[in-house]
Amino acid sequence: MRPAILFPLFKPVTALPGLGPRLGKLVEKLAGGHVVDLLWHLPCGVIDRRFSPKIAQAPNGRIATLTVRVDSHVAPVNPRHPYRIRCTDDTGVLELVYFHVKGDWLAKQIPVGSTMVVSGKVEWFNDTPQISHPDAVVPLEARDEIETVEPVYPMTAGLPAKTLRKAVRAAFADIPALEEWQDPAWLARRQWPTWPDALKRAHTPEDEADLAPTSAIRSRLAYDELLANQLALMLVRSSQRRLVGRVTQGDGSLRGKALAALPFALTGSQSTALEEIYADMAADARMLRLLQGDVGSGKTVVALLAMLNAVEAGGQAALMAPTEILARQHAESLAPLCKAAGVEIGLLTGRDKGKGRQAVLDRLASGELPLLVGTHALFQEDVAFKDLALAVIDEQHRFGVHQRLQLSAKGRAVDVLVMTATPIPRTLTLTAYGDMDVSRLMEKPAGRKPVQTVTIALDRLEEIVHGVRRKVQEGGRVYWVCPLVDESEQIDLAAATERHAFLSASFGDRVGLVHGKMRGPDKDAVMAAFAEGALDVLVATTVIEVGVNVPEATVMVIEHAERFGLAQLHQLRGRVGRGEKPSTCLLLFDPHLTETARSRLKTLRDTEDGFIIAEEDLRLRGAGEVLGTRQSGLPGFRLADLAVHGELLAVARDDAKLIVDRDPELATPRGQALRTLLYLFERDAAAKTLRSG
Repeated sequence: MRPAILFPLFKPVTALPGLGPRLGKLVEKLAGGHVVDLLWHLPCGVIDRRFSPKIAQAPNGRIATLTVRVDSHVAPVNPRHPYRIRCTDDTGVLELVYFHVKGDWLAKQIPVGSTMVVSGKVEWFNDTPQISHPDAVVPLEARDEIETVEPVYPMTAGLPAKTLRKAVRAAFADIPALEEWQDPAWLARRQWPTWPDALKRAHTPEDEADLAPTSAIRSRLAYDELLANQLALMLVRSSQRRLVGRVTQGDGSLRGKALAALPFALTGSQSTALEEIYADMAADARMLRLLQGDVGSGKTVVALLAMLNAVEAGGQAALMAPTEILARQHAESLAPLCKAAGVEIGLLTGRDKGKGRQAVLDRLASGELPLLVGTHALFQEDVAFKDLALAVIDEQHRFGVHQRLQLSAKGRAVDVLVMTATPIPRTLTLTAYGDMDVSRLMEKPAGRKPVQTVTIALDRLEEIVHGVRRKVQEGGRVYWVCPLVDESEQIDLAAATERHAFLSASFGDRVGLVHGKMRGPDKDAVMAAFAEGALDVLVATTVIEVGVNVPEATVMVIEHAERFGLAQLHQLRGRVGRGEKPSTCLLLFDPHLTETARSRLKTLRDTEDGFIIAEEDLRLRGAGEVLGTRQSGLPGFRLADLAVHGELLAVARDDAKLIVDRDPELATPRGQALRTLLYLFERDAAAKTLRSG
């Protein structure tokens, strides 16, 4: 249960003054539905109204606060002309200019003969300074009502900035006095304010420096959020460790046969990863390990050897892939090695029905079938193993944590190995997979040829088609990737359907098309035709990013490459360069590129190291975009910026580890305060773990 002291922060935003049902919906869309969400919505700029010169000294284009006498109102003859109010001080004349307003209302608000304080942007026009629609006009005695430094927030259409500022100020009253959860010595060393102080000061910045993510105020808040994230992961991890595991240790007989059948020796990092995996499986705690490796770094072989270790020890193993194509491909690529080892491998996807499916299920339940590759179909209730010892999950970010748990629940104390071909920057690995141990495959397997990467402007399309035709005549096959399926009104993109028609004019019926809106079987049929050589060119959206192994494909054309993330471009490039012949990746870009886009494409041209590319992607785009946080189940941060706060994340990880080692139940006074921190950042699952043991 959330502690009662936090209840005021979790009231709906509509409880704040000025936010009725209509504006409340807009605030919810902008920041979130609770008062605390509004407090996490930090300003992105400031307007400084402290500058208050005389009229003659007010510079053009600067915001100023002026004390003036109101001399006269000049109503327009033509309603399309502005309404003007002439004001003076002892140095000159200032005009206040209003468009489309009722004069009688202004005459009441700004009466002739009164002394008023006016604030807004000064613009000189025909030697006369003027302020159009001033931000504030108040009588002299109400001067203090004008905020001298006004925070500027990220906004949404229809929500008045003044209303939002007022609501945030009102939310200050709901900030409770919480016990300090940070280590006092660490706070003193950093000279950080207390949590309530930091939060209030973040919303009342004095200048631009206060907005910097590295300022003491912002760093304190970012660290609170990072600590909550790391502590939650550590608690889940330690509770996993406390679950009874099983010792899985084979005799190496099957692995030896599979290794002897491999056409190449394992790379150094493959051997290291296997040592780590075997050690985890032999320990009596459950394994939860992430295997990270670039496209083509040989993760599947590592997974198979781990699975054979489980079979040698008398258990079964399953490998789960996110798509049917990938599952079939894994089954096909592993079959020769399994045959060499004398072990049968089965396949189960959503498309398998009837007697064939039942036969697989029966042999799985009896233990006759030791290895199984499948898709989400493995989760179904009627899928039962005799003794599942190891679950391997490919492309982890396509599955949620609950799915990981569902699969491991199919056996007793199942070891879990998670694989991803998306190189993830170290900071993101810590925040997303901090509950796992990590192995990284750094080298490419022997025989992998580097891919030549070239950037070409889109207006040279004819030349490109010419070059593609030459490659096809030499026996190569070509992927042509487009960002969208159908022509969109707003964005003029080369849609896959249009590009398919265009290329068919050159290559006839040797051009195939696959996109996300197609039915699974239709998609698979086109992919198979391309793999078998019945098609020369495959026009596709990014559905081909994961999987599909076609060694004959030597050209990858990516249209509007500037619209893709670096990690995604790198993934797509990894689809070529898998055979004997040299391969090329053509990045076609819009000639009107932004600097960031130019820098992204340059990175891709300069390196094939997925980890360097991932770090650069994080630097250029921020954490939310790198893996598409929204669909990948990665934690989204409101106050921390991983591209800036990487060093704080490392400290938070060490701090969380120390806390869990010394106080695993969070029972000490600091532990109690940290429980509140977990609830404050809605890491409730971790707090529940504490209670359930």
